[in-house]
Amino acid sequence: MPVFLTGGQVDSLVMALIDAAHDKDGQVQEIICASLLEIGKRQPKLVLSSCQDYLVKHTKLLQSHRVVILKCVEKVVTETLDEIDKPLAVAIIQQASKELTLSKDVVPAWQTAASGILVAMGSKHCHEVMEELLQKFQPGMLPHFFVVQTLANLAVANPFDMVPFVRVILGTMLPMLGMAKQDNMKWVFSSALCKFCESILDYVANIEKAPDKAVRKEAFSGEMFAAFDVLFNVWLNTKEPKLRVTIVEAVGQMAHILTVDKLTEQFPKLLQVTLGLYRKHHDPVHITQGLCNILEAAVSQGNGLIEPHLENLLTVLFPQVCQPVDYSNPSTVKNHNEVLRCFNVLATAHSDRVVSFLLQKLEMNNERAKIGSLCVFRHLVNAAGPHMDDKKALVLAGLKSVLNDQSNKVKKVLAQTVVALAHHGYLEREGGQLMLEFVVKQCTLESDTSAKRPTDPEHVSNEALRSMCDNALQLLSSTLDNMDTAS
Repeated sequence: MPVFLTGGQVDSLVMALIDAAHDKDGQVQEIICASLLEIGKRQPKLVLSSCQDYLVKHTKLLQSHRVVILKCVEKVVTETLDEIDKPLAVAIIQQASKELTLSKDVVPAWQTAASGILVAMGSKHCHEVMEELLQKFQPGMLPHFFVVQTLANLAVANPFDMVPFVRVILGTMLPMLGMAKQDNMKWVFSSALCKFCESILDYVANIEKAPDKAVRKEAFSGEMFAAFDVLFNVWLNTKEPKLRVTIVEAVGQMAHILTVDKLTEQFPKLLQVTLGLYRKHHDPVHITQGLCNILEAAVSQGNGLIEPHLENLLTVLFPQVCQPVDYSNPSTVKNHNEVLRCFNVLATAHSDRVVSFLLQKLEMNNERAKIGSLCVFRHLVNAAGPHMDDKKALVLAGLKSVLNDQSNKVKKVLAQTVVALAHHGYLEREGGQLMLEFVVKQCTLESDTSAKRPTDPEHVSNEALRSMCDNALQLLSSTLDNMDTAS
């Protein structure tokens, strides 16, 4: 592929920048890459063909230098994909494919950069990318780690073009699962299967825009169950925590693809094993994500799968929602949100029992239990919609038990819950006025008199609570038209 020259001074400038892209000074390197990107936005053919030509001619180039060039190519491709003609696109795809597997070892920086180009190109030139990748994904031999990962990332990035390939990929992949002995290959296969499921579900959810409106997720259920059987019954026994959580995520997505019969058959063991993993992991967010997908799949069948296990589920999930959230740790924040999502899924099918469970916890003489219960109620009021409509009077009656609680932490979450109640029409019911009076009462709190600095990182001062309730009243009075009708 010849270099697309402009005939101007920019031609030699681009080549000089590529040559210097591996400067020892990191800041200089960033400036060079930014310059190549800016030129590439205006002259994509020049920059891309120059980078491709440079990589072809410099076979012994330092690996780190190749990585910088490949990253620049990915950025330019992402910005200018529609301006790249097919011959140049094919040349870039072929070069990225070559870079992807030039080393048999896993070299993350190098192969991630090459993979990124293929995924970016796959948004428009999916068939050309797949032609390259499938040559490296042949029956009877384990593929390169990054070939599998690229297929997976491409499936999520471009479901409409990739889902037609998924059955072919699965047909080749299934026998490979038995050949995978190393944890890193088991991890990448599990991750890929998870993303293939995401891609299928995305395709089906947007079927009205899809090129083939006849595609149904049931078409993939046989292959997915065969993969599920290996992951859940064989690989999940691993001692490697990272692999375990990835398998749970994958199994959670697979649950959506399984037939009703297979999901019904597997559900009790699936739930038991997933809940048991909480005891083995200090960071449970991926387990909770997997669990939530399993619950969503079960609820979507509408055949009472969850009911016999509901009490156990609520008992396991509730202590997690009672844990303090460390906002400096994104993982704990995400797990808290995923636990709330689990409660929401359960409430869509069993709102009576979920609300009854939470009201019992609200009556306990335990600050954390009250806070946890209020957090879930606030979430359900906001997210569960019509499934909570016939529970409005019951919820208001239950919340009366905490109106006189002396803990500022409890008061804070209760005030936040009242705001949610107001926005969803709860306060128009009997008892709604008491909730508003509670918020107004907090606006009259006197400032703390103690000179001691509290040691509790979750401490809520009178000033903080008063300020929050002032803001809540202002929000409610300015955004709701029916506040004067609260009973």
